[in-house]
Amino acid sequence: MEQLVTSPDNPAPARSRTPQQLLQSAEQPASGAPRPHRRMRRTLAVTALFAAGALALSACGGDASAGGNDDGKNGQAGADAAAKKDASDAKIKVSAKDGATNASINDTGVKVTGGKLTDVKLTAADSGTAVAGAISPDGSSWKPGAQLERGTKYRIVANAKDAKGRPATENATFTTVSSANSFIGSYTPDDGKTVGVGMPVSFNFDKAITNKKDVQSHITVSSSSGQQVVGHWFGTQRLDFRPEDYWKAGSKITMKIDLDGVKGGQGITGVQSKTVSFTIGRSQVSTVDMNTQTMTVKRDGKTYKSIPISGGSADHPTYNGQMVISEKFEQTRMDGSTVGFGGEYDIKDVPHAMRLSSSGTFLHGNYWGSPSIFGNSGTSHGCVGLRDNKGGGGDTPAKWFFNESLVGDVVIVKNSHDKTVQPDNGLNGWNLSWSDWKAGSAA
Repeated sequence: MEQLVTSPDNPAPARSRTPQQLLQSAEQPASGAPRPHRRMRRTLAVTALFAAGALALSACGGDASAGGNDDGKNGQAGADAAAKKDASDAKIKVSAKDGATNASINDTGVKVTGGKLTDVKLTAADSGTAVAGAISPDGSSWKPGAQLERGTKYRIVANAKDAKGRPATENATFTTVSSANSFIGSYTPDDGKTVGVGMPVSFNFDKAITNKKDVQSHITVSSSSGQQVVGHWFGTQRLDFRPEDYWKAGSKITMKIDLDGVKGGQGITGVQSKTVSFTIGRSQVSTVDMNTQTMTVKRDGKTYKSIPISGGSADHPTYNGQMVISEKFEQTRMDGSTVGFGGEYDIKDVPHAMRLSSSGTFLHGNYWGSPSIFGNSGTSHGCVGLRDNKGGGGDTPAKWFFNESLVGDVVIVKNSHDKTVQPDNGLNGWNLSWSDWKAGSAA
């Protein structure tokens, strides 16, 4: 085996030694060298060893007080505290929670405390269509300018600044309640309308309502006249409101709809929240007497005019009872096949038509009958006809009555050989007694 020869020009390779080996080496004097005092040698060796260790620690780990064993947590905590101290005082709150899947279509909005909103953007997530809205004058809130769509995903970004100009931002993505899981009631009359004294408030819901009590209790109808107003259910999808007697002329009716979030039944929630008001006009109640084939118009309790009419024939009599004008048409088509009369008639230009029932009873102009029938005989299929001209021109009884009538005016038919119209056939709940009406309330 080749031996390794060492010399000043060929020193022995360095070897890694443990502290104990270094200590032993320090205690061993080189060959031929004077032997120092044992205690001094040991002290020098130990001092050198710890000096080397301190050097190594300083090079790799830094100052113990700067790092230690907290994995940098103390340093991060300090940074967090500094960031918190400099955070904006503006606190933004979006009404719809981020990730919500049943958000309201009415109440979506933004509010801020400790600052003012500077910008709010609401967009439909799929299409990117922006929803217009407005920040309040004091900068504390924002609302969209229109009702949101049902079953639609939206994104909202709201920005604000506090008094020191420090910004704050809030983001949320949410989906409004779906059509399948919500219900809406279409209603009449519309906001701002002037209607007759017989006009009820009528709701038709797009889904069957089983929780009638809660739904009815979240719709309130009041009159400036002080009349008591009570709701009545016709089945599970229609709810009407009326006082005991006709509305007082000139009164103002206010309807508050607070159905947003109200459970209508298993798996369906209301989404409407609004206030509607309308005005009751002058009182006009017209009475059709089938014995005399005459209609007497009373305005504010006084006879206004008498008009010859032609009611239903013996084979097709007109309903008896109190009926309310629900629609008015300058001209309309009347096809007998749509109301069970086959092809007996189809008149495409009936003038001055006013609907009295949903089953097809109208009070309308008649230009095709002989003038001699009016005031003398019933010839219609159940409607009440007034003399008119083709195209509705000229000065005729039908035109006069059409122009003098409001939606909501009452037409009473008496002495017909037919039965009384059903209260839910049109807006004709006045044919129920007050006790029967109240019995249909769920509140």
